[in-house]
Amino acid sequence: MEGNYDDEPTLQLRDMDSRDLPREKLQRLGRTALTDEELIAIFLRTGIHGCNVLELAARLKRAAGSLSALGRMEARQIADCCKGIGMAKAATLAAVFELGHRALKEELEDEDMTIPRIVYDYLGPELHFAPEENLVVLLLNAQRRLIRRCNIGKGTLTRVLAHPRNIYREAVIHNACSIVMVHNHPSGDPAPSKPDLELTAQVAEAGKIIGIPLKDHIILGAEVVGKLPYYSFKDNHRLS
Repeated sequence: MEGNYDDEPTLQLRDMDSRDLPREKLQRLGRTALTDEELIAIFLRTGIHGCNVLELAARLKRAAGSLSALGRMEARQIADCCKGIGMAKAATLAAVFELGHRALKEELEDEDMTIPRIVYDYLGPELHFAPEENLVVLLLNAQRRLIRRCNIGKGTLTRVLAHPRNIYREAVIHNACSIVMVHNHPSGDPAPSKPDLELTAQVAEAGKIIGIPLKDHIILGAEVVGKLPYYSFKDNHRLS
């Protein structure tokens, strides 16, 4: 929760040049000219007592930790993280970020899904706050583009329950040329566990027999400065 901001200077919007107000600035210069706070302010619409909408937007971004962290939050989390953000404002922001995520996913679906960073950008925003492990399999065509996404199962905080036959059933039905296996670690640490290593070996062996190779197993974690937020078995030479 945000602290006490009574000592912060309050910028009066009425003292600003009307052309520099967020909506007017967007109309005049285009959306890329606005700061993160100005864009957020457009959707918040109004501030609260003693805090104008631009300051409220700045507080919210600061409370979330970053714009990307804010974009992954559900409405209730947005409302809880910053005093003055009610459910109506929080729901509006959550809906806006979700539209952005869906637009990005549409673009990414036409990218090479054997590239770990592409997979992280595709599934990370959705699975980042999941309280348990989720196993997802991406079915790919000959050009390594997405045919279909399959949600295989959910597990405990330490492992997801899965079996190679469940993973390959959909791949066979939809004539996939290869697959990428993806799951998240709610702890935020993407390093593979012993069960992760065992499942990967089993699925890779099954893929060789069936003729639908496992291109990668990617574990999604949290964003930490200086570290990758995912672990790729392929990039770490644990898949032949």
